Order: sequence, then structure tokens, then C-alpha cells
Amino acid sequence: MTAEFETVLFEVTEHVATVTLNRPERLNAFNQVMIDEFRLIWERVRTDDDIHVVVLRAAGDRAFCTGVDVGEGLRKSPNAWSQEDPGRGLGPKQNKVWKPVVAAVHGMVAGGAFYWINESDIVICSDDATFFDPHVSYGMTSALEPIGLARRVPLGEALRWALIGLDERMSAERAREIGLVSEVVEAGDLWVRADALARIIAVKPTAAIQGTVRAIWETLDLDRETAQAVGFHYTTIGNPIGMPQVSRATFVKPRWTLR
Repeated sequence: MTAEFETVLFEVTEHVATVTLNRPERLNAFNQVMIDEFRLIWERVRTDDDIHVVVLRAAGDRAFCTGVDVGEGLRKSPNAWSQEDPGRGLGPKQNKVWKPVVAAVHGMVAGGAFYWINESDIVICSDDATFFDPHVSYGMTSALEPIGLARRVPLGEALRWALIGLDERMSAERAREIGLVSEVVEAGDLWVRADALARIIAVKPTAAIQGTVRAIWETLDLDRETAQAVGFHYTTIGNPIGMPQVSRATFVKPRWTLR
């Protein structure tokens, strides 16, 4: 099943939605059209129970995404208090998507690309990936992306990434060392590996998977005791739904792999 968009390719096969940023001539920089299309995509993913997992990737060889397309700009309200962070349209968690997102990134991963990276559940990258934030080099405050990043990596790494600007890029290996990505693969294997991870998840009980994603993300900013109480509440909701989704007659433990 496919859907037609101007800036993105979208396809669903066997419960996996593959979303491909498709502006390689603009290094997959996002414009207003892409933001509007992602709102529609996340609504579709959230409400379509045939979709269990999302793979997010990008076309072209040079970049996953280099942030906002400064040549086009974005639609802004004339009222400063009504203006909206573009991440509200791009990020899956800000759109209440609790189906796992596997991000497969390559090449340049810059600035606003982290609206997706920061809200993905599993991030893998190719060995040619480099991560950087150009904001301060152009005199702009880097706030939204590093705030999200600081919830995934050590604070000092988020600050260094934001403050050094264009003078330094984080390598794929360094990104793995600090936990920004969980795996580095050769460029030619990136899409295949992301799809394989998604399909491992897609066959698991959907209630258990979505409950797990939601429980973890919604308790990130809570104190430990409150988070544990909320998490226990989610198990009382999800387990009675998820456990019957496992067929005891056909269940076979998989051959595990060591990472």
C-alpha cells in the first residue's frame, strides 16, 4: 500500500511503514510542505492499526537531512505568541505516535534533522554519517534540538555539539560510543538492517509494543517513584490485551543474537 506525497515517499508492507525523505537535491532539508505532510503521515500511523512499526530514512547519498530549507523558509504567524516550533509537525512523539520508529541515518545529519532523531526509538547509522549543528555559526540560538538531544546523550556531548557549530562534526563511531545511535553499519547495508529490525518488532504483540513505547516516553520527565507508579498502571492496561495476542500453540522462542 502506497500513498502519494510531494516531499516524502510512503509505503506500507507487512505492517511496516517505510517513510523516505525525498528531497535529495535539497539535502532533504524540510520545508513547510514536508512539515504539513508529516502531520498527515503521523496521523495515519497513529490511527491505522495495520501499521505496527515505522522505518524513517532518506533518499540520496549525501545527507539524511540538513535541517530547515532556508531558501524557502517556513510559514509563520504574524503574532509572535502564535508561532509554532516546526518540531510539533515533524516529531512522532509530539504527534502522540506510540508505534516504534526506527531511524536509519546517513551522510550529513544536521540541526533540524534532530527533530526526528530525538524522538525515534531506535537510531542506527551508516559509517559515513556525521552529526553537527550549524545554528550558532550563523548567529542563531541552538535551543530546541539540543534540549531534545540532552535527553538521549550526556549533557556535555549535547552542549559540545551545539556550541562548536560548523567547526566540528561528530563521527558515526562517536555517536555510537555516547549512545546517540545503537549500531553503525556499512552504507550499503543501512536500509536492509533498519528494515530487518522493524520486522522483528512488527510481529510482536502490538499492545505490548505500543504500551512499552508510551510508558517509557511519557515518564521520562517524572521522578522515579511517580514513573514507576505510572509504568505499573500501563502494565495493568496493556498486559491483559497483549498476552492473548501471543498464540501459545504456535509460539516458538527465537534464536537470539548477541550485540
